[in-house]
Amino acid sequence: MKAIKNWAPEDRPRERLLANGAATLSTAELLAILIGSGVPGKSAVDIMRTILSDYGDSLMSLAKASVQELMRYEGIGEAKAVTIVAACQLANQRLKEDLPKRMRISSSADTFEYFKHKMQDLPIEECHLLLLDQGMAVKGSALLSRGGIAGASVDVRCLLREAILGQAVAVVLCHNHPSGRTNPSREDDNLTKRAAEACQAVGIRLVDHVIFAGNDYYSYQENGKI
Repeated sequence: MKAIKNWAPEDRPRERLLANGAATLSTAELLAILIGSGVPGKSAVDIMRTILSDYGDSLMSLAKASVQELMRYEGIGEAKAVTIVAACQLANQRLKEDLPKRMRISSSADTFEYFKHKMQDLPIEECHLLLLDQGMAVKGSALLSRGGIAGASVDVRCLLREAILGQAVAVVLCHNHPSGRTNPSREDDNLTKRAAEACQAVGIRLVDHVIFAGNDYYSYQENGKI
């Protein structure tokens, strides 16, 4: 396999981008531009095609890869692995910018839409609190905890502090299951109960507790458990 520099000009990713625009390039070609070079016998495009194939040709799946996992591929050192991870994170950041600043939450589907780009690809469990005003418009959000693959503990006192400091009238509790299973655990049920009781005591409404699992979710409100 020829190195990219020996390809015909019309086949080189950089030249094609300059001539025809970034939209004409495949995901592998775009990432190949970022990593810059391949190894003897494999171009940067070949390497990125292999990596993407192993992650189901999905940037969302690739975003879950760690630097150490990517460094297992021939031709991918620490610097290139960091570049790939950063590119995936930039894609996530770009998607977040598309969210309306004052999005209103009228259903669990709205909550999922608001948080999915932040939570659906996380390799570890995180718990966030969505802060809402009287009209159910989003005031902001707060990270309550970050844990391992098995779970993240949440201090209800921290939840109340974030809600009060954010002057929230209502809140939605959100966390992810890296396992991909939507079913709530006993710990999830206990947290929901404690959070609802604590919020009620200070005049704040716990609207829902949404569990994210990849492209799916579980809503306590929809299932009649709040």
